[in-house]
Amino acid sequence: MTEKRSIPVLFTAAEIKERVEAMAGEIAAKLPADFLIVSLLRGSFMFTADLVRELYAVGVHPQIDFMTLSSYGAGAQSSGNVAIGRDIADDVTGRTVLIVDDILETGRTLRYAHDLLIERGAADVKIAMLLEKPNKLEVAAKADFVGFSIPDKFVVGYGLDYANHYRELPFIGYLDVH
Repeated sequence: MTEKRSIPVLFTAAEIKERVEAMAGEIAAKLPADFLIVSLLRGSFMFTADLVRELYAVGVHPQIDFMTLSSYGAGAQSSGNVAIGRDIADDVTGRTVLIVDDILETGRTLRYAHDLLIERGAADVKIAMLLEKPNKLEVAAKADFVGFSIPDKFVVGYGLDYANHYRELPFIGYLDVH
């Protein structure tokens, strides 16, 4: 187990809640009522849960499915290869799909998920991203809905982890792992 350490805070729980509420309104205004959320696990589980509750509060009732993709393993650097750990069960043919993910960094995972869903017949694929590092993209990828743009720091909390630790934090903080 990792030692307990003080984690510098980038966004408080209150700031996250406020932004997720606003994102739900943005999504509700732009997507059809019958869309499918595909949550990319594991880092986005808290964001997805809060977002679907806020969508419900504004009268939107999407279906929800989950996919596990990974390019990190247990480290702090992307391996560059995306692998499916768990696939969705729902058919996306002819559907509007909203990919919900935790962080847009290199763009590899997002590009892979987007292209896979289009290949499987999705009519439209939109992306809701909790965090983005605008200067880190290595492949063309763009989120339609973004919670926060962040500096190039290794972030943890609110579902994001380092070697599967820190996901439970109610805020988003950062570690010096370099």
